[in-house]
Amino acid sequence: MSEPTRKYSITMPSDIAEAARARGGPSGLSAYVAAAVARQIERDNLNELIQVAEAEHGPVTDEEVQALRDQLHRARAQQTGGGKNAA
Repeated sequence: MSEPTRKYSITMPSDIAEAARARGGPSGLSAYVAAAVARQIERDNLNELIQVAEAEHGPVTDEEVQALRDQLHRARAQQTGGGKNAA
C-alpha cells in the first residue's frame, strides 16, 4: 500500500482472527485485514450503484442475469478456443 498507515485497535472473534492470521502469510494480519476491508468497501460501493440503477431503471430480472451469464460464458469459451462453434 502506498497510502500512509495508522494503527487501530479492533475487536473480532478469536477464531476469525486466528484464521486471518494463518492466511495472512508473510504480509501479516494487518495486510490481510486491510485487503478484506478494501474488498468490503468495493462491494458496498457496488451495491449502492446497483440500488441507484434499479431505482432509475427497475430491477434486473433473473432472466436478464442468466442471459448475460450465458453471453459471458460464450465469450470466455471463444477466447480460450473452446467455443469456436458456440452461438
